[in-house]
Amino acid sequence: MRPAGPGKGRITFWVITTLLSLMILIVGGTYLYIWNGLRPTSSGDAVQVELKKGTSPFTFAETLEEQGIIRNAFLFKYYLRYKHEGPKFMAGVYEMKPGMDKQAIIAKLNAGEVVKAETIKFTIPEGLTVEQIADKLSEAGFGDKTSFIAAADKVQTWPDTEASTHIPTDNKLRHRLEGYLFPETYELPKDTKQDAIIDRLLQELDRKLDTLPENWEDALEQNGVGFHQMLTIASLVEREVVVDEERPIVAGIIYNRIKKGMPLQIDATVQYLLDKQKERLMESDLQVDSPYNTYKIKGLPPGPIASPSIKSIEAALFPKQTDYYYYVTKKDGSHEHLFAETLKQHNQNIAKSNQTAKQ
Repeated sequence: MRPAGPGKGRITFWVITTLLSLMILIVGGTYLYIWNGLRPTSSGDAVQVELKKGTSPFTFAETLEEQGIIRNAFLFKYYLRYKHEGPKFMAGVYEMKPGMDKQAIIAKLNAGEVVKAETIKFTIPEGLTVEQIADKLSEAGFGDKTSFIAAADKVQTWPDTEASTHIPTDNKLRHRLEGYLFPETYELPKDTKQDAIIDRLLQELDRKLDTLPENWEDALEQNGVGFHQMLTIASLVEREVVVDEERPIVAGIIYNRIKKGMPLQIDATVQYLLDKQKERLMESDLQVDSPYNTYKIKGLPPGPIASPSIKSIEAALFPKQTDYYYYVTKKDGSHEHLFAETLKQHNQNIAKSNQTAKQ
């Protein structure tokens, strides 16, 4: 056999050299493709991008590419897998700028640095009715009054709240959530839907109940009332009393009259039925036929007549034990009351109060 000549060795050399060159070119090209696909995009104006709840990080990568935040969603997905990133990304609306480094994007999503939604701050004072709360929300820019009342009156459950589970399915209720929308100062995103607002106000009642003494539920049994009845009493106290120290006394009087079978005769329950509050009720007002008119019915009305404060709730839970059955407001501007055990004493207090008003 003839030995391999220089021509054959030269061919082998060039084949190997060509293969190596091709491999270098492929590796280099692949590296260049990855480097280019993962490097920041050209700078530009900031855009808002929403990562919706339940959206996978890999699907979101496609949104980032569409918005010009990253160059290549395919490569970004595999980079996330390689770095074990993505599971901790938080849902929300993010402000991002083209030209951001990939690590800066990942850090922002992990930290949940979402755009703060425009909010509206509003206050619901103690003692407001559902209709008055609807007015407040309408003034603040959260839809119209009629739709809010309709949402509040819907027969539905509010799964995120505990206190609302005590609302009876009673068609005598004027407004189903009356008394359960807690009075407080709130700050909510401007685009918050009315059902979400209601849910937030109901949750606040739960939060406030958590601040009460641990035995507060035992007090319901001791007083012989359920939660709904207790909240009704608290609302009566709220509308009748201004001075905090007197709240437990008036609550005690309500319990005393109920136990004795006396009508409560609370003006605030009649005022609740009127379109506009009156400075002084007329005899004809007291004759209105309604389960809320405590001049005509014995016991409590079907439900609360306003949203009570936590102090009124405490008073309804822990009333002061007295022998009082009557009270009348002092007409000296102090908002205090005169209390009496008998009707005779009560009439004397009325005369005393009227005499003070003339001075």
